[in-house]
Amino acid sequence: MSEPILPTPSGAQLPVPALAFALDLPALPAAVQRVLGSGTPLPAKKLAARGVIPGLKPGDIATVIAALTHDSDPEVAETARATFAKLPEPILNGALTSDLQAPVIELFAEHFTRNHGVIEQLLRMPQIGVRALEYMATSADERSGELIATNENLLLKHPTIIEKLYMNKRVRMSTADRLLELAIRNNIVLNIPAYKEAAQAIRNELIVEPSEEPTFDDVLFSEARALDESIVLGDEDDTHELDEEGEEKVKVKCLPLHALIAQMTITQKIRKAMLGDAAARLILVRDSNRLVAAAAAKSPNMREPEAVRIAASRAVSEDVLRIISLNREFTRSYQIKLNLVSNPRTPFSFASRIVPHLRDSDLKILSKSKNITGAISQAVRQQLQRKEKKNKV
Repeated sequence: MSEPILPTPSGAQLPVPALAFALDLPALPAAVQRVLGSGTPLPAKKLAARGVIPGLKPGDIATVIAALTHDSDPEVAETARATFAKLPEPILNGALTSDLQAPVIELFAEHFTRNHGVIEQLLRMPQIGVRALEYMATSADERSGELIATNENLLLKHPTIIEKLYMNKRVRMSTADRLLELAIRNNIVLNIPAYKEAAQAIRNELIVEPSEEPTFDDVLFSEARALDESIVLGDEDDTHELDEEGEEKVKVKCLPLHALIAQMTITQKIRKAMLGDAAARLILVRDSNRLVAAAAAKSPNMREPEAVRIAASRAVSEDVLRIISLNREFTRSYQIKLNLVSNPRTPFSFASRIVPHLRDSDLKILSKSKNITGAISQAVRQQLQRKEKKNKV
């Protein structure tokens, strides 16, 4: 059964958390405990779910409504969700200056993840938990990501937040570089694709402190990402413009993707390789820098059709083909197996393991091919001989 959906102020819909809403009831005021107690009459709960709770402070009202979003009565829970999504300004502002418990903070994070004022207040709360932080990091826009990234104490305490921010495409490129540098300086190993390559690139580069405004690096990344989609020019659109010195230059939106990628730093290319689309990866997987090429091959966004093309390419490095060979998901594909064996750049130790899994018809074709290495050709012939002996027996 699918999870119930929470409406949000922005119109988006978010799933209700699967875990139980576990408040520390004894730590709450007696009036709150009475409303949330097991003996509370249903009519009183329904009123509370609408925010009608006389005598309580804003933080306590928000806590009651948040708890009732998980009430066993469906009508009460639905009413509470609708109320929480549209908390009146005085209640919202008052609650954000209160000492809220972690589950309530988490619900605020889910509903107001793009509200920068709310996010800023939540980050100051001593009881904020890792679930709320991870949710904010995953859903953050550029500004929210920057707010979360400035709290180094929280990031070091919960490195998974760094991982979520780094893998969030909306987070600035310069912010992502800074997060990696923070992890490296504190000997934290992150669980992100191509972390070793990204960390090595950071060590090799001079880290520039980001400003409040997007840096030149950020602009390049945004422009490259925008060009992943087809560009349509109107009839009156000019492909060139004058620079500050009066010289004609090609407009940024008219530059090909490979031209923008060529202007990126190594760390920007690595992140683009991991988070970009297929067009960018097919360029970056052939990059002369081994760190960049490896990052493209390790991208969590890569799909089988891309891997099929890469496995057949003789323009990629042995490292890339080794990474494809070690990916169990990709090597379930027969075409990828065949491409790897047929590619003379695939390391022998990996290609030779795949040979026994090929069909007889393909083995016969490969045995006569002049495009594979001598060692693989011999392995193919030996495999055919073994099959022939087995068939005779």
